[in-house]
Amino acid sequence: MAGNGTNRNNAAIPVVPRPIAAAVGVLPLAPIGSALGLVLGAVLRRHRRIFDRLGAHAGKRFGLRPTDVPIALVLHADPTRPRITVGRRLPAHGLHARIAGPLAGLAGLVDGRLDGDAMFFSRALSVEGDIEAVVALRNAIDDAGIDLLGDAASLLGPFARPAERMARTAFAFAGVFIQPTGGAARSGPWN
Repeated sequence: MAGNGTNRNNAAIPVVPRPIAAAVGVLPLAPIGSALGLVLGAVLRRHRRIFDRLGAHAGKRFGLRPTDVPIALVLHADPTRPRITVGRRLPAHGLHARIAGPLAGLAGLVDGRLDGDAMFFSRALSVEGDIEAVVALRNAIDDAGIDLLGDAASLLGPFARPAERMARTAFAFAGVFIQPTGGAARSGPWN
């Protein structure tokens, strides 16, 4: 999804190593949910109009299932009360769409580093359910120009810039040690 208007090339999508995924599997969900709620709040404060483009799809629920860590997320795209809930698996009912792929791939879609079409056609990403709602969500995210690390770091006030630099360095360093999956280079906006 088009992030900041630049072309970003990533030849492969990193996957979370199994020992780290196993550790995530035993972590309590409440702190993960609280942290993601804070990040969602930061994103929404910096990109207030993100849900304006959802139109008839505002209020729908999107299930996000990282394929490399044992958690599942539900995005409640309600403009009046948006939220993310965390569980070990997606609910069997009540979702309008389900999106699955590696955690880094899902994050890369949100901040525009990765091309969703390339991920979908390389089978690194699967989508089920209301495809029109997924496209509307994708377009809303494209228009917002989200930068997940920058938006999350904004929560730290005066420490935001140093924290963001440290996080970007850590993620770049960690990428050297993480096994990549198939390519999904970002070549431009989805739409």
